[in-house]
Amino acid sequence: MPTERITFTGHDGSALAARLDLPDGPHVATALFAHCFTCGKDIPAARRIAARLAAIGIAVLRFDFTGLGHSEGEFANTSFTSNVQDLIAASTFLTGRGMTPSLIIGHSLGGAAVLKAAAALDTIRAVATIGAPADPGHVTHNFETALPEIEVKGSAEVSLGGRPFRIGKGFLEDVASAELSQVLPRLNAALLVLHAPGDSIVGIDNASRIFLEAKHPKSFVTLDTADHLVSRAEDAEYAADLIATWAGRYLDLRRPAPPPGAPEGVLRVTEADPDGFLADITSGDGHHLLADEPLAYGGSNKGLSPYGLVSSGLGACTTMTLRMYARQKGWPVERISVDVTHDKVHAQDARTAVGDKIDTWRRRITLTGPLSPEQRARLLEIADKCPVHRTLERSSTVITELAD
Repeated sequence: MPTERITFTGHDGSALAARLDLPDGPHVATALFAHCFTCGKDIPAARRIAARLAAIGIAVLRFDFTGLGHSEGEFANTSFTSNVQDLIAASTFLTGRGMTPSLIIGHSLGGAAVLKAAAALDTIRAVATIGAPADPGHVTHNFETALPEIEVKGSAEVSLGGRPFRIGKGFLEDVASAELSQVLPRLNAALLVLHAPGDSIVGIDNASRIFLEAKHPKSFVTLDTADHLVSRAEDAEYAADLIATWAGRYLDLRRPAPPPGAPEGVLRVTEADPDGFLADITSGDGHHLLADEPLAYGGSNKGLSPYGLVSSGLGACTTMTLRMYARQKGWPVERISVDVTHDKVHAQDARTAVGDKIDTWRRRITLTGPLSPEQRARLLEIADKCPVHRTLERSSTVITELAD
């Protein structure tokens, strides 16, 4: 996933630091990501979600709000409204690059901000929130002991996540007046609400309020045991997969026509976890799956192994070939299933001398229906004519080159 480090002008003229995560292949849509209160663009959840979306062709701009991370400006002078204005500025910047966003995603207070911003951005077709508060003023519970001092002195330094921040009275007044109840019924975009039942920072009742006040199309999916920051890799990947799958229903993710010589298009495999073996596989419009290694071989077992994928191709091709033949003959085949086993694992194969024929696939075909013995025998013969079977039986040519 190529990433550009860029800056753009925020609501008050400050230079905002951003990362634009780009697809390795065709760019089919653009998304904006708003981070949680006092967080930043580089938190693990934001990185993983951006990587997953980029893998299916959606570019993602994630940036530090004014006064946070690597962005210029004074955090003490910012507010919920300024966050919304920064999002609108980010959208304007992307439009200037010919990448107008159609998807906007927000985490925690960033989730409330994207709901507000979407009302001002008529190009947004889909909005996803993660652990968002229904009332932006909810964020003040993080520093409620400092509220009296802020009221008296106009500002106070508070500790959030172990880091000092100066909160001004203007911020309190702004979040107190921020209303989502008037925005949600007028949201001209599909809505996905993601929230964890055990979220101790923003209770799940907030998700219920957001969902009930919005109009259809809308979806509400629980993040089960995730924490508020969605800090565990498996939770972030789950959220990313949900957003990617859901967004495809509301965005135009059609890819360009396949190149000459590749009638099924380019199948792209992208490393998803540099510390393990997990890989994202995308093919054509909306086809996505994961590849991995078993736990015993250093993987996380979140997807089929490389040989598992080959085996699945053999099994699927067998069922399709048999169904096509039975359909042509008008034979009463009610159901076909194929069990496939392979006698070696990928990790061992890397140490095997090239040319050694040690691969053995076994197929056990189950045919359901009132077939005669002759028909069953003929179908067994037809199974060997499956194109993938023939490819595996004969030698193939694999041409490998390095990309520039």
